Order: sequence, then structure tokens, then C-alpha cells
Amino acid sequence: MKKEKAVVLLSGGLDSATCLAIAQAEGFDVHTLTFQYGQRHQVELDAAKNIIDRAGIPAGQRHQISFDLREWGGSALTADIDVPDAELDNGKVPITYVPARNTIFLSFAAALAETIGAKTIYVGVNSLDYSGYPDCRPAFIKSFELTATLGTKAVDENWTFDVRAPLQYLTKAEIIKKGLELGVDYSITHSCYNPKEDGSPCLKCDSCALRQRAFGELGMKDPAVK
Repeated sequence: MKKEKAVVLLSGGLDSATCLAIAQAEGFDVHTLTFQYGQRHQVELDAAKNIIDRAGIPAGQRHQISFDLREWGGSALTADIDVPDAELDNGKVPITYVPARNTIFLSFAAALAETIGAKTIYVGVNSLDYSGYPDCRPAFIKSFELTATLGTKAVDENWTFDVRAPLQYLTKAEIIKKGLELGVDYSITHSCYNPKEDGSPCLKCDSCALRQRAFGELGMKDPAVK
């Protein structure tokens, strides 16, 4: 029996690696989609490639889109703005938020899905242990699901997009635990917003703080930290 196709957004980070493993465990024929969007660090894309390799995704099902969000910047990830040390739970949208990034990413995912005949999109967003990005919240994901359906041939063919965010209500520690159960190798993932010249994590930014706290809660050392 032929498997249904799904598009998985993949950044090279802990969350998206787990999301990919979940999609495969749920029986989908996975197409990965990564982005070169002008981010400051190539190490993120290198990590994504390593994750895709380990997951055994065929060459024809690995997709990468390139565009340049540095054109207008507005984020410490796409402009010459210093990445601050961790400022978790301060109630503000951090400077590492890239304006409308997930709207842009999911739009590409919907276009790819429509082209290859997939009705399911996986995205590794989370709204518990996260930096407070508005495009990671459940209301946004639900609204995009409707937008993608109404803006594609799905609306005329009487089917709907299923945008799955399986990590949405998990803590970072729960995400890691789930991934370990599925065989995710977290040593090849990369989460840092401000890596050192050798690609190693800074251990100071929001993303590093969330990651280190989660592994600590599980009584583990982060395997990506040498």
C-alpha cells in the first residue's frame, strides 16, 4: 500500500528533528523542506543535512528554498544586531524573532505539498518552552491551516490541509524524551542563535538556555555540547 506524503519543515534544530521522526513513525512518505533565508549561520543548514541523511530521506524528497530576509532584517538572525543573552519568560517578543518567518515557511510548504499531492504538513513549533514567538502559537497554526486550504486547489477539490504541530503542548524535556524514544540523535542537531566560529553553541542565548534546561531536567548532558 502506497504511503501518504507529508511535508516536514526542517531547520536543523532539536524540535524539527523530533518532528521529522514523528512524521516517519506515523507512516508518512516524508519530503523535507529547509530554508536558506539569509540567516547568519551556515551551521544550521549543515545540521539539517545531517538529520536528513540519518533519517534516510531520498534525494528527490529533499527540498531547499533560498531567499534573503536580510533585505529588510528586523531580527538578530537576519541583521547586524547582537544576539542577547537569555531573557526567558520576560513577556516580550525577543529580537531573535524573524518577522512573519513561519508564515513564509508554511506558505512554501503548502505550495510544495500541493505540487506533490500531500495534504499534511508537519511543523515543529511549540508554545510551552519557547521564546515567545507569535508564529509558534496554536491560533496561528490553526488559522494558517484554513488559509492554505482556501488559497489552493484544496478548496475546489473538497479537501483540507492538515497542519500538524505535534510538539505544540510539550515541554522541551518532553520533546527530547519523545525523540529519544524514536531514535533521534540529538548530537547532530543545532539550536543556538549565536554559535561560535567553530559552530559550537554559545550556551548563553534563549535557545541554548531552553535546551540546556531541558536536558538537565532529564538528568542528561546535551550530546551536542562537547
